[in-house]
Amino acid sequence: MNGEIAGLRLVADVGGTNSRVALFNPADGSLHALRDYRNADHSDFGAVLETWFQDARAASPEAACIAVAAPPSGDTARMSNINWVLHGPQLARQFGIGRLRLINDFQANAFALPQLRREDCYTLQLGDTAVPRRLAVLGPGTGLGGAVLEMRASGPHVIPCEPGQMDIAPRDALQAALWAVLQRQHPRIYAELLLSGAGLQRLYRALGVVEGRATHNLEAAGITTAGLAGSDPLCVAALEQFCDLLGAACANFLLANGCYEALYLAGGILPRMLAFLQDSPFLARFHDTGPLQATLQRTAVNVITHRHPGLLGAGYAPLADAGD
Repeated sequence: MNGEIAGLRLVADVGGTNSRVALFNPADGSLHALRDYRNADHSDFGAVLETWFQDARAASPEAACIAVAAPPSGDTARMSNINWVLHGPQLARQFGIGRLRLINDFQANAFALPQLRREDCYTLQLGDTAVPRRLAVLGPGTGLGGAVLEMRASGPHVIPCEPGQMDIAPRDALQAALWAVLQRQHPRIYAELLLSGAGLQRLYRALGVVEGRATHNLEAAGITTAGLAGSDPLCVAALEQFCDLLGAACANFLLANGCYEALYLAGGILPRMLAFLQDSPFLARFHDTGPLQATLQRTAVNVITHRHPGLLGAGYAPLADAGD
């Protein structure tokens, strides 16, 4: 990569489990020297970047934007799902980067929305607004993140949010029974506790207790695989509850933000289960909002299938914090 870095921006998407690093070309939106790293293999994000510079054999770029699964506070981001703290000025000095900005990972997802093509999304529900001006993005992964994007005359304006910390309530007798089991270990039931990879595991185990069925030591990926294959009824039920509760969380998020035109679902879990999600209780629960049901029935709902929306958004995000 030496000699080819002029005009390219270093971009990174730092999640609770993995970190992705690449070079972004603003001329065509392409990504180069893309590498994916397990966070557990590195002491901090500086070590990830050091490995990437060695792997990519890249010189220091003039600019960088790093999306982090944490609410950045100025030049610092403290992560909750891993014990990492990112200091923007320190990283810039260490790697000789002229301008470096830290943003929330779902800020990055939101900045990517205007750049997504039709083939980058799977449509769950068509909307009735031809050109949405206010869009929401929410997604389960290691945690549950979200953001709102407003298209303004001055350009896109992004508001990072923390929907994962919203309280979530049971809607029927089965969910009330699940809550009773979950509250033995978790006095407060909030969205991210259930709507995440670890949350799917909690739902699976709680369902086993409620229904008196044996559970296995399955990770979220194993539960998803068995549920999608239909080979384990308890895994199917866990996925159905996951989708039902996700519909409720999405509706609450839009109602709280007044963002009724378009919703985008992001994260690594949902693209694996598009057909299941379409046929699941997700949309019925999403619509179940009393007098605003018709409003949410007119909201466009899409799942982002682009492989790296966080990197794409970090490429297009402004490097100066203009109040986003």
